[in-house]
This record gives sequence, structure tokens and C-alpha cells, in this order.
Amino acid sequence: MLVCGRYTSTTSPADLAAYFDVDEVVADDLGPRYNVAPTDEVYAVAQSKTSGERRLGTFKWGLVPFFAKDAGGGARMINARAESLLEKPAFKRSFERYRCIVPADGFYEWEAVEGRKKKQPWYFHRRDGDVLAFAGLWASWRPQKDSDEGRVVSCTIITGEPNALVAPVHDRMPVMLPPSAWAEWLDPTNDDLDALRALLVPAPADLFEAVPVVDAVSDVRNDGPHLLEPAS
Repeated sequence: MLVCGRYTSTTSPADLAAYFDVDEVVADDLGPRYNVAPTDEVYAVAQSKTSGERRLGTFKWGLVPFFAKDAGGGARMINARAESLLEKPAFKRSFERYRCIVPADGFYEWEAVEGRKKKQPWYFHRRDGDVLAFAGLWASWRPQKDSDEGRVVSCTIITGEPNALVAPVHDRMPVMLPPSAWAEWLDPTNDDLDALRALLVPAPADLFEAVPVVDAVSDVRNDGPHLLEPAS
């Protein structure tokens, strides 16, 4: 199972705009979703380099770098490892110039259980119910250099070392940014890469709650609040 391969997104665009103090909403209303999966359209917050405005938009989950021959490889790039952002050509340019925040209400990880063929899904969310701010990267790909026809705007979620709550379930977790780091992370003119990398640390474990949930979430075709029911 992929690291941060599924999450929930149930907060409305209007509420996300208020929470992240965005200047403009250019996102479609995707509705509440309890099983967001790779290649889905997702919300992300990014900042314009020209106007400086912070915007909430919709992005395809799975990064398609500008130099890709086609858009088909995005499904393999839903996550970017924090430790090697500058070593991977697909992520280096985005880390330097095109950073974003991917909002989520919680995320799933799967635990291998001795004696069971199926892994146990766990749902991680903030105890206070606040929105999670996943550190992300985005990119814009065009099939033809001078045309927006067929343009794909995509994103990836950065993962790093797990905190003490996630570690027993999985050896990695999505990187989450506190509000104090949002401006620094989103600023496209910020080229202090060492300072930016220093932000990519595990979120404090005591902020979160972990709940074992029903196996139905393991099938991407399933959706709805019933996926958050505690496993028996």
C-alpha cells in the first residue's frame, strides 16, 4: 500500500478558503469525499508569483513535470520523499519554485497484522478537528509548449519520517505544515532551500488520534462517511 495513498476531503471550498486565508477560489466544488485516491482531482493552495495572491484550486493528484513526454506517469508520483527532493528531477524544479499545500481532514495508512491476509486500515486525524495542511509540490504540463489545450495542473504530497503515533502502522507519513510555516512554504520567491527543508519534519503525535476503521476503505470504489466507522 502506498504511503499517503488515501485521505479524506470533506471541508467545503469556502471553509478552506477562510482557513488558509486565500485571496481567490478557482476550485471546482468536488463535494465531500471519504476515500480520495491517486489521480483524483484534489484541492490545493498555491501562491501566484506575479500577483502574490494565494489561491485555492483543483489539481490532479500525481505530479506530471513540465518535461514529461505525456501525462500518463502522474499516477506513479503521488508522493515525494522529503529526503530526496533535490535529487529527483521530477521534483527538484517544483520544490524550488512551485510549492503548495494540500488540505485534508485525515489520512489512512494500512498495518500488516500477523495471521491475517488483509491489512488493517487506520484513520489518522487531528483531535481538535482542524484541517491538515499537507506539504505539497505542483507542476503545469502542456502537450504543446505554446498552447493551454490539454494542460494538466498536478500535485504531489511530500512524505517523511513518521511520528510516534504513525510509526507502529507505517514507516512514513505525510508531512504537515503548521500555520506559522504556510507563508514561508507558499512564497514562490523564497529560494532558501535549506530553510524550506527544515520545515519538513513529523507533526507532533499528541495532536492526532488513530482509529482502526472498516476494511471497505481499501476499495477505491467505496466512498461515504461509513468508511470512518471503527473496525469491530
